[in-house]
This record gives sequence, C-alpha cells and structure tokens, in this order.
Amino acid sequence: MKLGDLEVNRLGFGAMRAVGPNIWGEPKDRAGVHRLFRRAVELGVNFFDTAESYGPQTDETLIAEALHPYPKGFVVATKCGISRPTPGRWDADGRPEKLKRDLEGSLKRLKLERTDLYQLHTVDPKVPLEESLGVLVDAQRAGKVRHIGVSNFNVKQLERARKVATVVSVQNR
Repeated sequence: MKLGDLEVNRLGFGAMRAVGPNIWGEPKDRAGVHRLFRRAVELGVNFFDTAESYGPQTDETLIAEALHPYPKGFVVATKCGISRPTPGRWDADGRPEKLKRDLEGSLKRLKLERTDLYQLHTVDPKVPLEESLGVLVDAQRAGKVRHIGVSNFNVKQLERARKVATVVSVQNR
C-alpha cells in the first residue's frame, strides 16, 4: 500500500494505548511494551502510528527505546496539535509555536532527523487551518517532514487542507 512514496503493509500498529490509563503517563510494564512493539515488527508490521499527545510525550519515547535504530522500510507517523493538561482532556492547539515545539520534541523522542508522516491531529477552531498546516508545509520544505497527513478532519476541512498542502493520509475513526 502506498503512503506518498512510501510502501507500507496493509496492517499498521496504532501505539496510542501502549501508555498508561487514559492514554496518560507511563505504562505499567515498560519492558512488555517494548516486547510488544518488537513482536509487531517481527510479524511484518512496518508502520507505527503515534502522537506527541500520547502520554503525553511518552509513546514516542517507547517506540524509539524498543525499535531504534529502525529497520529498513519502517515508517513511523506522529501527530501534533493537541494539548493534554490533564488525563481527561484533549484540547486542540494549532498555534504555530505549539506545532513547531511538537515537531522538535517528536523528532528528539523518536531519534529522527525527519519524520516520514507528520499529521495535524485536529483542527483548532481558534487558529486558521491554513496557518496551522502552513507550519507543517514549512517543516516539509526544511526537510524535517517527508509527508503531511491530517486526522479528525471533515470533508470541507480536508478540501481546505489540500489547497495548502499535499495530504497523503486522512486518519479518522
């Protein structure tokens, strides 16, 4: 299956639930999570999906601990644009400065110079969609993002997004 110019297997691994309860904090069994991730790769999974907000800032670290250096052909996608002030809150935050911080943090935690797929996690109603996506386009031009995707977008938002960026993935429920 093609994801932009990348070849990924049909079955990917969504790593969101690898962290603590409510997608918050550390997992109870860190070594077990590492084994789970490695086993998924052994079974042929070459696409992992995560986000800066999972933990927050925990899931990406777990992936790098278990799998870095990444196997040839392995694709890790991560997302930006959500703030998690408490375990039960998922607040849209598409401010450019937040998205830039999210990217730098994700690259560091994942031990990457460039992420293969960087997705805007949701639309922030307080920030123009074009402004938020413009940050991802700038990062792509700077070589820090290979492909851009979106998550939790409706059709009208996707149409707007496609006027700003080449969108290679849409991740919705």
